[in-house]
Amino acid sequence: MRTYKQLTQEQRYYISTEIKNGISQSKIAQAIEVSKSTICREIKRNAGLRGYRFKQAQEKAVKRRYNASKAIKMTDDMIALIDEKLSQHQWSPEQISGWLLNDKMLLLSHERIYQHIWDDKKQGGDLHQYLRRQGKKYQKRGSNGKSSRGQIINRISIDDRPKIVDDKRRVGDWEIDTVIGKGHSGALVTIVERKTLYTLVARVNGKQADWVTQATIQLLKPFKDRLHSITADNGKEFAYHEQVSKALDTAFYFAHPYSSWERGLNENTNGLIRQYFPKDTDFKEVTDKEVYNMMEKLNNRPRKALGFQTPFQAMKKSFARTGISCVALQS
Repeated sequence: MRTYKQLTQEQRYYISTEIKNGISQSKIAQAIEVSKSTICREIKRNAGLRGYRFKQAQEKAVKRRYNASKAIKMTDDMIALIDEKLSQHQWSPEQISGWLLNDKMLLLSHERIYQHIWDDKKQGGDLHQYLRRQGKKYQKRGSNGKSSRGQIINRISIDDRPKIVDDKRRVGDWEIDTVIGKGHSGALVTIVERKTLYTLVARVNGKQADWVTQATIQLLKPFKDRLHSITADNGKEFAYHEQVSKALDTAFYFAHPYSSWERGLNENTNGLIRQYFPKDTDFKEVTDKEVYNMMEKLNNRPRKALGFQTPFQAMKKSFARTGISCVALQS
């Protein structure tokens, strides 16, 4: 039976030094005789905005162990904080749990937060309404993989997209989609960066290709120097993809019909957007300021895939590493 051992301060010093020297996580793991996943988890959990530093990592680990030995009680202040993140910011229980651990050094499982939500529902509360699916099961869509939406001229298949995009090893590969309003009245153009999860959103009067094209170019133009690719579904709103490619000097790819998993990040992000603008929303009645405020909330929402950092923090760190500034990046 294997037993887990905490990393020592000396091991953390070694990890910090070797990372600065450009040594891979695999070689670091071999040198201190731990698994590669241990190194990966250590860096994600204990790195700060300036990267992985052993003193900071040791302090965070010690404080986390100290708090883990204490039972975190659902005090009135804790409940008020959880309720605020649910109702005002639409964070998920898992995001709240991860944020509490990363920023407050408090260990509270997301299961306990769910229990609080269901207890609130039994008492007639409405916290459950702020959950992404409100406890409802996800319904599958599709038509046996067959598309009835027609073909887009000169489309380039995702099969021809470089493998580096799948690996998410660089910043600058984006997924694009639209969110349609009630009665097809207005729409949102949503664009998500695959590595940092940074999201751009704009309101348009409809999903016609000319409006979507104009909004896409306007949203991504400030990121043109760091733009490598865009991936879309087969919606006719992307029929002018060649104009987008030319204006932004980037490659534009199309996923296979009814293969939403090939753009899973965009699909997930659209689900988050629906927490702020439900399916009965008429986007012609929504202001640009409301859309901007929603976008700000998304980009400042801690995400599990980022070690519970926010997309804004991840994107800002990426620009800092390259020395490239971007006036469009806001918190």
